[in-house]
Amino acid sequence: MNDRELFLQKWEQEHPAFVRVLKALPPDRLDYRPHPKSRSAAELVCLLAHSEKVCCDLVDTGLIDWKEPRPSAHAEMIEAYEKNYRELTDRLKKLDDAGWERHGRFVEEGHLVIEGPQREIFWLLLFDAIHHRGQLSVYIRPMGGRVPSIYGPSGDTNPA
Repeated sequence: MNDRELFLQKWEQEHPAFVRVLKALPPDRLDYRPHPKSRSAAELVCLLAHSEKVCCDLVDTGLIDWKEPRPSAHAEMIEAYEKNYRELTDRLKKLDDAGWERHGRFVEEGHLVIEGPQREIFWLLLFDAIHHRGQLSVYIRPMGGRVPSIYGPSGDTNPA
């Protein structure tokens, strides 16, 4: 298994946990943030959905031009996340080794964040998304929800 195949395998393995966390968020509490400097739950959900979309741009053009997304309704953001996930997964499955190694750039507000082989950017964004999923999982209980299983049972789920 090469690096591209490993990435795609991990990408697909992580997806169900993302969906469980997104769906566990109480829709009427998406304004929750644990600290004034923290992003709200809605902002984090929107960020995750947008991240999948800009990864499609990376495959298509070699460039992510990040613009901070604006949250919408809970169901719409989950739908956008799922749609963007499917579109990106299709692109990744069609990407050959040369495309995986192709030079890419991630720019935010005109400033270069990272550039290099697209594989490095994809791995960075996967780890960043897992980090933000972890943030959201910590928000769930204070929001009044039940934390779903991510890598195993949570305190709110029964062991299998």
